[in-house]
Amino acid sequence: MNASSKMTGTDKPPAGANEPKAEPKAQVIHMYAKREDIFPREVSGRYATLRWVCVWLTQLVFYGLPWLTWNGRQAVLFDLGARKFYLFGLVLWPQDFIYLAALLIISAYSLFLFTAVAGRVWCGFACPQTVYTEIFMWIERKTEGTRSARMRLAKSSWTFDKIARKTAKHALWIGVALWTGFTFVAYFTPALKLVAEVATMALGPWEAFWILFYAFATYGNAGWMREQVCKYMCPYARFQSSMFDKDTLIISYDEQRGETRGARKGDRTGLGDCIDCSMCVQVCPVGIDIRNGLQYECISCGACVDACNTVMDKVNLPRGLIRYASETGIKNRWSPREIARRMLRARVLIYSGLLVAIIALFGVTLAVRSPLKVDVIRDRGSMGREVEDGIIENVYRLQVMNTSEKAHRYRITVEGLPGIKLATETEITMQPTEGRPVPVRVRVPHGVGEKGSNKIEFEVTALDDPSIRVEEKAVFIVPR
Repeated sequence: MNASSKMTGTDKPPAGANEPKAEPKAQVIHMYAKREDIFPREVSGRYATLRWVCVWLTQLVFYGLPWLTWNGRQAVLFDLGARKFYLFGLVLWPQDFIYLAALLIISAYSLFLFTAVAGRVWCGFACPQTVYTEIFMWIERKTEGTRSARMRLAKSSWTFDKIARKTAKHALWIGVALWTGFTFVAYFTPALKLVAEVATMALGPWEAFWILFYAFATYGNAGWMREQVCKYMCPYARFQSSMFDKDTLIISYDEQRGETRGARKGDRTGLGDCIDCSMCVQVCPVGIDIRNGLQYECISCGACVDACNTVMDKVNLPRGLIRYASETGIKNRWSPREIARRMLRARVLIYSGLLVAIIALFGVTLAVRSPLKVDVIRDRGSMGREVEDGIIENVYRLQVMNTSEKAHRYRITVEGLPGIKLATETEITMQPTEGRPVPVRVRVPHGVGEKGSNKIEFEVTALDDPSIRVEEKAVFIVPR
């Protein structure tokens, strides 16, 4: 035993040595923490103005399109009952689904391109969640006051003033939500017809359901959930990092310039430009501190950039402590021009090339699209029959669709076998955007053709415009 471990009679054991050790306290971890209310401060600046420009543009398009007319009908209408989609002078049918697929592909590649260049710029300026949240927050500020006033109101007891302000806010929210739901349904049911149905309380069950459902979604997402939608419901926030690289423009805090933070009082030796005013946090709609680095919650709205630039102007420091910049640009202290040069990198060029090619192919295909569609269906109940004088007859149904908004008269002809001819009327008149089945009987003389299947071809030609012509192959059956 060494000297340090010996104990004399006068030595006392350390305090608490003989006392039982306290058991560790259990910790409770809540899987579902209560949402903390966020009260974003109003901000003005370049990006705030740009955000409101996007709000106005998107909503003028969304709310205005159902009220435009084209050739005596609604300019944009998705008539599911008639299976026709009207887009100004273009009429699309179920057979034109490929064009919808092309539009979705174009949208996806556009999103990839914008994200590779400027991060979540779509989320910050044009996403419907951001747009309607901005509208609802504007209503909130008008009815409840500034950020500090809203925070006091939230903590205060229920008074007549609080009830009046809350009632006014939610009434306006519900009004906007219901009008949004009505507009959404007006893209599928003509707007004027929908107005008449609402006025006479004659809404159909599906129309009523979708108006209320879309209104409820708008009211809930933009009024109550807000940043929760971006954090937990939107998949884009989860996979956005796979489209980022070190040259992607993101909202960045210049740590080299800003640190160490401190109030601007007296001697600032050793302090950076950040005065730790927390304005960037107060204006953030998702409640993050951008000074902690890139976070998946950030929607790149630029509110913190506007707030920081305003503060820098007041303390006579250069703007850009928080700015759109790339990780490489911040690290190497590049100028905006040097950062912009890095935009033309391989990923951006590939996305741009694919997008241009798809748009060009889509445009050319749409331009040369025939305004006439024909589908040939042979009557399976009659494989081929012999009529008078040994003539063989097959029955077909031609599904003819005039996709233009002009009436046409068409001639139907058939060829492929010697002496083949139609035993029914060979000319039909189709009204604008009309589609209907046309039964036809095709006959060939006795002894013509091989036993079994024989290839034939129908041709439908517009008499008033010979350039409108469709050829469709079919099979003529000769009984064995």
